[in-house]
Amino acid sequence: MICRKINQGKLRNSFRQSICRWFQSSVAPVAAPMTPVSTVSSSGKKIQSQLHFFGNYTTPFCSFKSNVSFPLRGCSFSTQAALDLSTGGVIDVPLAQTGEGIAECELLKWFVHEGDQVEEFQPLCEVQSDKATIEITSRYKGKISQILHVPGNIVKVGETLLKIAVDDIPEPAETSDASEKMTSLDSDFIGSSDISSVPEKSKIDGVSSTPAVRNLAKQYGLDINDVPGTGKDGRILKEDVTNYAMQKGLINEALECAQQKHSEVSSLIGGGYEDKTLQLRGYQRAMVKSMTLAAKIPHFYFIEEMNCDALVELKKSFQNENSDLEIKHTFLPVLIKSLSMALTTHPMLNSCFSEESYEVILKGSHNIGIAMATPNGLVVPNIKNVQSLSILEITKELSRLQKLAKINKLTPDDISGSTITLSNIGGIGGKFGSPLINSPEVAIIGFGRIQKIAQFAEDGDVYPASVMTINIGADHRVLDGATVARFCNDWKKFVEKPDLLLLHTR
Repeated sequence: MICRKINQGKLRNSFRQSICRWFQSSVAPVAAPMTPVSTVSSSGKKIQSQLHFFGNYTTPFCSFKSNVSFPLRGCSFSTQAALDLSTGGVIDVPLAQTGEGIAECELLKWFVHEGDQVEEFQPLCEVQSDKATIEITSRYKGKISQILHVPGNIVKVGETLLKIAVDDIPEPAETSDASEKMTSLDSDFIGSSDISSVPEKSKIDGVSSTPAVRNLAKQYGLDINDVPGTGKDGRILKEDVTNYAMQKGLINEALECAQQKHSEVSSLIGGGYEDKTLQLRGYQRAMVKSMTLAAKIPHFYFIEEMNCDALVELKKSFQNENSDLEIKHTFLPVLIKSLSMALTTHPMLNSCFSEESYEVILKGSHNIGIAMATPNGLVVPNIKNVQSLSILEITKELSRLQKLAKINKLTPDDISGSTITLSNIGGIGGKFGSPLINSPEVAIIGFGRIQKIAQFAEDGDVYPASVMTINIGADHRVLDGATVARFCNDWKKFVEKPDLLLLHTR
């Protein structure tokens, strides 16, 4: 059914096509899409009109065109989550679109049960797409009437997750697409002063944040005024609350996940010789899809050794001069920055390939993905615009991503958009690995731990050196061995002589 939205304007007269709420005649015309309507007003005048729905039947706006001038109020309509009066005020809550190109999500867990009372913006469940883990919150105040899915189910976008018996008739929020259509249709008729919209954010005690962020702070028992905001104009973001909760030691989800994984493995080890089945969930299920796709790419590998003596000394100097106890300097940020410097002169490795159009898109930004092993599986967040960041800024961003990955709180933006990937197996063990490309990227780089091994000088003397082995996996449809070798030579130069980074940094 069609529900009235809250975009009311002041009375206007119009002969033009307009978004309308009601008519000051005795009968308001109602019709199917694109159907002409004739009705008679209280004065006896015949009214020729037409009701037209924009786009498909899911588009929440319609227009009315008439040969008669009506005093009317500007208003829009929405079909989103309409109240079903026939079922006693029960609303179907569908899985909303969680990101571009996302058609389905896996339901990970419920935060509510049937019969529970819920408030607006209260978390209902957690879902996992190919890109991120997302909390679904309630838009209504009411009682959980029915839960239609169990954890582990794959739910398609638009499919009903649960039913809520609402206390009051809801007024659905305006969608951005529909809002744009309304504005372009009758921007002169409905001005900015005529529309009262739901604010994006609100302020409590001078603190700018959304209701969902305040609710998250409440869950952790935090005062929202104590959380430092990093958003525009000091706005408090969800990540700010999560990071502050971690600093206070309030988040132990990573420990719980690790204990659960350990318990599952222990039960397998101590379970004798009986077969047991483990259900792949979350990131592990997403990895099945991505690795199946990666297996279709024709890989070739280029292996090289890098002398890291200067890199080791640089890391020591960074740490010796470090006055911030929250920052821990490692080799990885320097490797990331030096990689970006090499990509500047070898843009083919910072590209993606389209099989449909046989096109290679050279990416302008260096969004370098970092493969991370977490209690929930392998995930690859990325650091955006590395070419514009300092080593210190990269260090801080890497630390942020690592913390969020451990507690399964990475956002879709953190995970999407990478242009090339690094896989550091050295932190766990091994000299090098042969990673698979993260499609649609065309290259991935794996490197192992730095080892002290014997090297020969030009005069024949033997000396100890810190050596790291790297393995570059490349898409042979786009790259050839010579291109990868030249790129590796330039990257190796920056790693072995990191002072050159100062010479080329913009």
